[in-house]
Amino acid sequence: MATKTISIDIEAYERLRAARSSPGESFSRVIKRAHWRNEARTAGALLAALADLPTATADALDRLDEAQHMDLPPDDPWHPA
Repeated sequence: MATKTISIDIEAYERLRAARSSPGESFSRVIKRAHWRNEARTAGALLAALADLPTATADALDRLDEAQHMDLPPDDPWHPA
């Protein structure tokens, strides 16, 4: 089998090494096991992904709004309660 030598930075190497399922697994196998995103990163793709998410109910929004109004800054920012 033919091979290629590549150069990667230390962070990439550590991530690749951490992704191994066993200490003896080759980096080639780790790379072949990886799931690569093929979709384009566009505003349209983002909108399509957002369309699949559930929307917040009016009750949930009301509770969040109430919680935000109740979250006041401390009287003494150096010694919060």
